[in-house]
Amino acid sequence: MPVRLGRDVDRLWSAYAVSTYGTWLAFGAFPLIAVRVLHVSAFGVSLLEAVGPAVAALVAFALGPWIEHRPKRPVMIVLDLVRFAALASVPLSYVLGLLAYGQLLGVAVVCGTANIAFGAASGAYLKHLVPGERLLVAAGRFEGTNWLATAAGPPLGGALVGLLGPVVTVSADAVSHLLSALGVLRIRGTDVAVAREEGAGARGGTRRAALLAGLRRILRDRVLRRLFLNSTLVGGLIMATAPLLAVLLLGRYHLPAWQYGLAFGVPALGGFVGARLSARLAARHGRHRVLIVSGRLRSLFPLGFAFVGPGVPGLLTVIAVEGLLITCMGVFNPLHAAERLRRTPPELAARVLSTWSAVSRLVQAALVVLWGALATLTGPLTAITVSGVLLLATPLLLPVRELRAAAVSVG
Repeated sequence: MPVRLGRDVDRLWSAYAVSTYGTWLAFGAFPLIAVRVLHVSAFGVSLLEAVGPAVAALVAFALGPWIEHRPKRPVMIVLDLVRFAALASVPLSYVLGLLAYGQLLGVAVVCGTANIAFGAASGAYLKHLVPGERLLVAAGRFEGTNWLATAAGPPLGGALVGLLGPVVTVSADAVSHLLSALGVLRIRGTDVAVAREEGAGARGGTRRAALLAGLRRILRDRVLRRLFLNSTLVGGLIMATAPLLAVLLLGRYHLPAWQYGLAFGVPALGGFVGARLSARLAARHGRHRVLIVSGRLRSLFPLGFAFVGPGVPGLLTVIAVEGLLITCMGVFNPLHAAERLRRTPPELAARVLSTWSAVSRLVQAALVVLWGALATLTGPLTAITVSGVLLLATPLLLPVRELRAAAVSVG
């Protein structure tokens, strides 16, 4: 029987769904614009993918305490409107002939900051709305929506770009955030905000302590700490290859935009299947066991990108590797998200989530720049292969003993 989570959760999910579909419709839009319109080099594309998230992470990290002490719905609405305005500036500048690389960097910073802050606010609000035993079901629903959007968005976006030009999907993404703001506005339930302690923020030391509270919580919990290290490194190494794959497929191999979208869209159906199976697998085999197994498997498949070549065989290789990788991620991510929220006190949820995202983005940005430089020296395919080899060691960071001990104690 489907688990009912309540109307407010449904409305939050609807707002998430429409903005997620818009985001994935515009998948790869900035690298595509950089390569096809502005004629940026491989290092420039990597820099675009790195600088925006890095600066955004620093800003969003400081926003954690601010988000924590404010009602979450107004914060989410403002952040959606900010994303709408920033993204809408890109097609406007393109039409006027004023679009430049610097503007793409600026929009990436603004949207990256808003994305992290929105994720922290919505995650804290979801924890407020959903009892602990249903968090995995809620996380699975959001994760499944993300992968369906990933499956449908890039192929449709690629087709729209081929028909209407390179900025049409950015326009659609902008509108999706406006619709998301309207969806959040429809939520009628209670809100959540942590009361500010008297005198808090009066001294520099107090402000620094507030900023670091989320990081301290992560590092003090052995399971959270190892999950944080593992997910940050895995995400960083995978994301480091994303702009290189764009340069390789769109530039060197001259893959049409619709095929590029297809290569990353079709495999996302595996993520949807994995997300739908996550709760069932956890109920049958134990959530900790499934978390560890899927976490290990998702680190094996990226090495397959080393065998990507031109033409249809290369396209099929990307689809196969992405399909296996994303299916494992679809199983792992809801368990990971639920475990993280379960181990985080409500009063620290916004700070933990913003810190987690901010540090992860900083690491990803550093690795994207590093891999961009490596690709300049050795070539994109060699750099992608190095990332795949390093990923094979990341399962050593998973909290295997800690989760097994927790499973035994519960049993």
